[in-house]
Amino acid sequence: MLPLSRHSDGRDAENLARDHLQKQGLRLLAQNWACKRGELDLVMLDGDTVVFVEVRYRRHTGWGGALESVDARKRRKLVLAAEFFLQRESRWANHPCRFDVVAIDSSGAQGLDWLQDAFDSQ
Repeated sequence: MLPLSRHSDGRDAENLARDHLQKQGLRLLAQNWACKRGELDLVMLDGDTVVFVEVRYRRHTGWGGALESVDARKRRKLVLAAEFFLQRESRWANHPCRFDVVAIDSSGAQGLDWLQDAFDSQ
């Protein structure tokens, strides 16, 4: 996979993350799933676990790294969106869930960091 170019946007990072996770055996359930509570970048299935994946891309770390950018406010928004997803997509409501973060820097796939179970819903 080629590094992300200077003009890449968040969608390119999400596609890179999706491809990487699919190669690791996860199955895509939804991408850019939006509701009144927010947006979920990727919703995937890892075995029987529903995985809500936040993808963060940072070209420069001057304002902090991609992983650090998922602060308490962002985590709350993700949890609310995930709860709404599970209400709307009730077939997944009784499955275990987790929140992962995929952080990508300007080197693309070489700079991809997948943090599984990055935070919980509490």
